[in-house]
Amino acid sequence: MTQIFDPARFPAIKTRHVEAMRLGDLQRKIIFIIALMGLMLFIFGLMEAEFSLRRIYGGLGKLGDFAVLMFPPEPGPLFATYLHALGETLSIALLGTLIAAVLAFPIAVLASRNVLPLWITRFALRRSFDTIRGVDTLIWALIWISVVGLGPFAGVLAVATADLGAFGKLFSETIEAADHKPVEGIRSTGGTAAQEFRFGILPQILPVIAGQILYYFEANTRSATIIGIVGAGGIGLHLSEQIRTLEWQRVAFLVLMVLVVVAVIDFVSSRLRAAISGAKPV
Repeated sequence: MTQIFDPARFPAIKTRHVEAMRLGDLQRKIIFIIALMGLMLFIFGLMEAEFSLRRIYGGLGKLGDFAVLMFPPEPGPLFATYLHALGETLSIALLGTLIAAVLAFPIAVLASRNVLPLWITRFALRRSFDTIRGVDTLIWALIWISVVGLGPFAGVLAVATADLGAFGKLFSETIEAADHKPVEGIRSTGGTAAQEFRFGILPQILPVIAGQILYYFEANTRSATIIGIVGAGGIGLHLSEQIRTLEWQRVAFLVLMVLVVVAVIDFVSSRLRAAISGAKPV
């Protein structure tokens, strides 16, 4: 195999083209100013957040106390209730992810440059995606709880709404990144626009989109736990109740349940994504 670039030749190339590879004074000043501004912004952020190593050190003892209170984890007489709530959390994540994917795909097609060249439609849809995904899932949960009431239905709607914006952006960018050569080949044989998309673009993007959906299902399992705390159903509601009543052993058991389920979903979804893309799973 021919090596395109030999790292051992770099010093000789640098010597031969020293003027081309040297940063100018203006470039050095710009880099220095940007680095200085970034450092100042970082320090300002720490000051605004009231960052204190002393407070961290002083709170480590309390963290140890919580760990002692959580041991050993035990569900008490509510194991069946917790198991049902965990299944409810998984249902919220799965249904919300699937609903968002089904709704986002046709809209993403219309927002893609290589499918619909009309810029005003594309601009409106892209900005709508940005607006929707700019609101966190927890905020959507609070909104939907006020609309449909407490329970898992509000959780499904919250996950679906938040993911609609994210999927719309990801799907449209995936469609635009598809190779145009298959499309041109179908067009040269007299194929219609629908055939160009069905046989030229769709086979390229489906594995990528499937991988994105699996990844978001994994992430939404954690999100569904959080939104349950505000009343959107699932195991988060029980977690919030046990924290308020200082039942730390039950809190530890609930956290372990979530961690085990997330680990299993991560293992399975990584294998599925690898199988879909044809890569070797890690």
